[in-house]
Amino acid sequence: MLQLQYIKEHTTEVINRLKIKNVENVEARIDEIIHLDEKRRQLQAQADNLKAEQNRIAKQIGQLMKDGKKAEAEESKLQTARMKTEEKEVASQHDEIEQQLNMCLISLPNAPHPTVPIGKSDKDNVVVAEYGDKPILPSNALPHWDLCAKYDIVDFELGNKITGAGFPVYKGKGARLQRALINFFLDEAAKAGYVEVQPPLMVNEASGLGTGQLPDKEGQMYAIPLDGFYMIPTAEVPITNIYRNCVVDSSKFPIRHVGYSECFRREAGSYGKDVRGLNRLHEFSKVEIVVIEHPDKSYERLEEMKAHVGGLLNKLGLPYHILKLCGGDISFTSAMTFDFEVWSAAQQRWLEVSSVSNFEAFQANRMHLRYKDENGKMQLAHTLNGSALALPRIVAALLENNQTPDGILMPQCLHQYLGFDKV
Repeated sequence: MLQLQYIKEHTTEVINRLKIKNVENVEARIDEIIHLDEKRRQLQAQADNLKAEQNRIAKQIGQLMKDGKKAEAEESKLQTARMKTEEKEVASQHDEIEQQLNMCLISLPNAPHPTVPIGKSDKDNVVVAEYGDKPILPSNALPHWDLCAKYDIVDFELGNKITGAGFPVYKGKGARLQRALINFFLDEAAKAGYVEVQPPLMVNEASGLGTGQLPDKEGQMYAIPLDGFYMIPTAEVPITNIYRNCVVDSSKFPIRHVGYSECFRREAGSYGKDVRGLNRLHEFSKVEIVVIEHPDKSYERLEEMKAHVGGLLNKLGLPYHILKLCGGDISFTSAMTFDFEVWSAAQQRWLEVSSVSNFEAFQANRMHLRYKDENGKMQLAHTLNGSALALPRIVAALLENNQTPDGILMPQCLHQYLGFDKV
């Protein structure tokens, strides 16, 4: 959530930055926020004045009673009773306006960093780096869904039988590959200074609101209405919410965490070739890195996280490029995002495997995540996260890019985790 004071003090800047995200009616929305805040302040002042006047009259009543002026004292009591009624009405109006203001603020997306590219969709994202050579496969090379069936390592039909489409069953060496990748990613993060946590797979509404999944992505989340819980779309949600309503010690910055979890996404509206096989699932495994940082260092930390993700892909031997997301493709909560996409040789297309984002103070403001600066004043921290990495498309690229007539070769970095070097 954008800070109200910042919106008021930097109105033109906020409007211009939100225009990068193509926010509709942005001027009107900002005007409404400022108007509601002024109205709320007026009502608060009116309520305070009524309260002060009641206190003043109450003191007079005591003196009138002492002076034997009972009739005047009774009139003053009636006056304070009328004022109490008026104060309640004003307080009710204040609460209603404050609720409207909060809804306006919470529905406003984060303002992107000024350097975020202007654009309408993912077609306008900017490639900022490319690494590795694309493998050249023979004409009879198979896409990963056929390789999964050939070697009996991922069963999509069995998952469909047990649950439904988008919930595959990993078998044999496919299951071992999943476990190996998870352990490899976790170990690499630990070497980089990330403290591992194993978070719950369900969160409450307050957690969803804190990191911005609610109300923006409510339709994409699996809900459990009876208990008021949501299945997590990413470990970012529970891990970042560890620090909801916390004042962290600034000497501990950067606070780094890593966590493995299953992720659950409805993926409503997905269709066509992009959803075949492991390309798009409703449940998948992912290792997530989360950082809580001082505002002055958050973009330095973003570069560090990008380097970490790139290092994982280099060790896996996967060709990849990095995209700087444009305003039309960046998320509701993000101020800046870089996507990592690996080359899928059999499908002849790029597959997104990671997003690394800086949310600046947006999530921290929603979660009341603060620290004390050198003057002892409360300030909002910055939050960042990234996939390091999401497994399904990594598996798809590994299978397709490394296929040979004799089997599928596994990267050297995974051998110690797998116990085999080839499927």
